[in-house]
Amino acid sequence: MTTVPKAKVFPVSTQVNDRGHLVIGGCDLVDLAAEFGTPLYVFDEATLRAQAEGFGEAFRSLHADTTLLYACKAFINVALARLLAGYGLGFDVVSGGELALLRAAGVPLDRVYFHGNNKTPEELAQAVEWRIGHVAVDSFHELALLDEIAGRAGIVQPVMIRVSPSTDPHTHRLTTTGVLDSKFGFPIETGQAKEAVRQALAAKNLDLEGLHFHLGSPIFELEPYAEAVELVMGFASEMREQGLELRQFSPGGGYAIAYTEADEPPPPSAYAEAIVGAMKRSCASHGMPEPTLLIEPGRAIAGPAGVALYTVGAIKDVPGVRTYVSVDGGMGDNIRPALYGAVYEAVVANAASEPATETVTIAGKYCESGDVLVHDARIAPVEAGSLIAIPASGAYAPAMASTYNLNGRPAIVLVEGGRATLIRRRESYADMMAQDVV
Repeated sequence: MTTVPKAKVFPVSTQVNDRGHLVIGGCDLVDLAAEFGTPLYVFDEATLRAQAEGFGEAFRSLHADTTLLYACKAFINVALARLLAGYGLGFDVVSGGELALLRAAGVPLDRVYFHGNNKTPEELAQAVEWRIGHVAVDSFHELALLDEIAGRAGIVQPVMIRVSPSTDPHTHRLTTTGVLDSKFGFPIETGQAKEAVRQALAAKNLDLEGLHFHLGSPIFELEPYAEAVELVMGFASEMREQGLELRQFSPGGGYAIAYTEADEPPPPSAYAEAIVGAMKRSCASHGMPEPTLLIEPGRAIAGPAGVALYTVGAIKDVPGVRTYVSVDGGMGDNIRPALYGAVYEAVVANAASEPATETVTIAGKYCESGDVLVHDARIAPVEAGSLIAIPASGAYAPAMASTYNLNGRPAIVLVEGGRATLIRRRESYADMMAQDVV
C-alpha cells in the first residue's frame, strides 16, 4: 500500500493498493465501478461509526446526560437509519417523509425530534399518532395547531420551542438560520419567544420540556455557539418565573467538516468544550439545574464517510483557457457546487499513486453551464474511462439529488471489511416514469 493522496478528506479506511487504485473499506473503487456502475456513492461504515462515537465521547465526557440526534436532512435511507440506531443515536427529522422512513426502518420513534418552520397538519397528526419523542415548535400557527391535534388524539405531546438568538455564525447566507431575519424560530429580542413560551405552557395538550436553536451550517467558529448558548440560557432563566422548567436543551448542529485539504474544522472535543462549557457556566450563574443536552450532527457524521465516484467521458481543451473533464454525473447528484459554491477535492481513483500534474475543471453532464463539480482541480492525467473520486460527499449531495434531464439518481453502497452492500439501487428510466399518469 502507498500513501493516500489528500487523505485528510477521505474516509478513515482509505488506502491505495499495489495497482495504484483507491481502496475504501477494503474495496477497490475500480472493482466497485465495474460491479455497480457509475456515478456511485460509496459510504464507509468505519467512518460513520468513528464520527458518531467521536461526537458521543467528546460531549458525554463533559456532560454525561447528552443525547445524539442524527440530522436526517444530511442524508437518510432505511439501511443507514438502522445502522445509526444501532450506534444508539436518535434522529432529527424535518418532514413527514423522513419520519415515515424511520418508522419503516423500525427506529424507536420516541427518539425522534421533528423540526421545520411549516409542518403541515397532516405531518403533525402523523407525528402525534405515531407517538414521536418531541416536536420542535417553530411558529404560533403550529403551536395552536399541534395543541388542537394532540387534544383530539387525547394525548399530551412533548414539545420544545425553537428560539432565534440573533447570532451570526459567519457561514454562507443560504445556510444561516439563527439570525433575526430568518424564517426559523421565535426571535428572543422581539419578545416573540417569550410569548411562545407562555402560550406553550398554557396549552392543555402540550408539555414544554425545553428550548432549541440552530445557528446554521457548516460552522467553523466556536464563539457563536458559546455566545448563543449563554444568551438562550439567560432567556430560559428569565422564563422560570413564567413556569418554564428547562429539562432539555438543544443548540442544534452545524458542525463543520473538511471538504478540502485547506479546511481546518474544529474537532468534536472543541465543539463540546465550547457548548458544554457555556451551558454549565450559564446554569451555575443563574442557579439552574443542568438539563439534558441534545446535539444534532448530520453532515459531520455522513459527510466524511461518503465518496462520489464518476467515469470520465469527453475531455475538452480550450488552449490558454482551461481543460474541461466531463464525467457521467454532476449537479443532478451533487448540486452543492452550483447552489452554494461548495468546493471539493478530486483524485483519479484508478491512478491514485500517480502525481497530480494536471489542472482541470471537472464538469458534469447536465445541460447547464453551471454544472461544474470542481473548478481547477489538480489531478493525475486522465482519459476517457478514467475514474474520478470526490470525497466528503456523503452529506446533502445524495439527499438533494434530482432527476434533472431525466437522469436517474446514483446507486449507493456501504463498504466495510472488503464487502460492499448495495443500500440504494440506481434509479431506472421506469422508476422516473412510474408516477406519470397517462
